[in-house]
Amino acid sequence: MTATRPDAAIDVRGLRKSFGDLEVLKGIDFYVERGEVVCVIGPSGSGKSTLLRCINMLEPPSAGSVVVAGTDMTDPDTDLDAVRRRIGMVFQQFNLFPHLTVLGNLCIAQRKVLGRGRHEAEQIARELLAKVGLMDKAGSYPAQLSGGQSQRAAIARSLSMNPELMLFDEPTSALDPELVGDVLTVMRELAEEGMTMMVVTHEMSFARDVADRVVFMDDGMIVEQGNPQEVLARPQHRRTQDFLFRVLNPTGTTGSADPADQATPR
Repeated sequence: MTATRPDAAIDVRGLRKSFGDLEVLKGIDFYVERGEVVCVIGPSGSGKSTLLRCINMLEPPSAGSVVVAGTDMTDPDTDLDAVRRRIGMVFQQFNLFPHLTVLGNLCIAQRKVLGRGRHEAEQIARELLAKVGLMDKAGSYPAQLSGGQSQRAAIARSLSMNPELMLFDEPTSALDPELVGDVLTVMRELAEEGMTMMVVTHEMSFARDVADRVVFMDDGMIVEQGNPQEVLARPQHRRTQDFLFRVLNPTGTTGSADPADQATPR
């Protein structure tokens, strides 16, 4: 096991997770530095989302340790709710309260969890809705939003809690292709502002352009990691090469026989 990183935003050591006889995570060592953007890529079923959910303790690990912002999440004495207030999480599905307006969705946790007054909560909510381009939707209900608008509202809701880091679980996978760009633009702006981010994604262009580090997972293990140029343009492991070839050449069109050539960014 590698040495611990006491100043890391996320520090995972020897993480294992099993569902019955199925071992999904097989001894993961993983970290995210403060201010770093790490994109986790890999095929479906490789354990990416399970890793994310273990970090936030939505899935309790079977073994190993998870330290977030200096707090051991696996310590039975840890107040998980208190730590989770410092972590923003955005899921594939938007999980907005359907009976509340967009403004109400952004205010409810601020008032109930952080104890902010109505005026302060609404002011923060409106500022964040303007940030994600949804100021005109403050009075709308989730059913009146497009998928992209709903996801941007979900991001704004997470930001309203002043998180120290953001976890994204394939935030664009449930969106129509034409709606993906607006969500990724918001995420790019967060990265530029220095937000610590761990992003499970299939958006290779986002990983290439925004990530400080790309991690490739397969079969419950980290196979390869490095800066985007290393992993996406010059992958060393054959499994990474095969995955990128299939992702970047989905129609099977004729091209270079070397998957690394197919992965070279333009």
